Amino acid sequence: MNEEIKAVIEGLLFVAGEEGMEEKQLLDVLEINQQELHEYIEAMKKEYDSPGRGMQLNSLAGGYQLTTKEIHAPYYKKLLQSPSSGTLSQASLESLAVIAYRQPVARMEIEDIRGVKTERPLRTLQSKGLIKEVGRQEGAGRAILYGTTKQFLEQFGLQSINDLPPLPEAKEDDPEEEFDLFFEKFQDAVKTEN
Repeated sequence: MNEEIKAVIEGLLFVAGEEGMEEKQLLDVLEINQQELHEYIEAMKKEYDSPGRGMQLNSLAGGYQLTTKEIHAPYYKKLLQSPSSGTLSQASLESLAVIAYRQPVARMEIEDIRGVKTERPLRTLQSKGLIKEVGRQEGAGRAILYGTTKQFLEQFGLQSINDLPPLPEAKEDDPEEEFDLFFEKFQDAVKTEN
């Protein structure tokens, strides 16, 4: 059994996150047949079943997913309930900058500006109490709108959202340049507060 392929499967499932990966996706990416994939998956399930491992490999709806073990749930709850500490990832900071300057803003608008998905950064920002749902967009789909919280203002030493540094004017209607301006100004504000 090729250990490298097992490592790649593990990495792919980790990157896929809570959605996991469909079997067909794995077969296409790995360029192996279904029988081989099943052998690797079964071997990995046995390895993860050990008490010395914190993850498990689950089969779900025609695919696979890496999850934490239920037995460790009390520790994960403590982590989520502990005061938020640590720094924000680049993706979270970028998303927070867009929300701060554009609020109320829908996830799709944030993704349009950033050019990448923002589900995970939004969850992180919500769990840290920096953003919250502030309503729904009108029209089809009624997307959730996000805005900053009082905790955001306190964390960044602002009296109100109007205290954010002004954005310089963009030279063109270039969303990427506009985002760079958002993020640059926001980073400056973060640095001055730390």
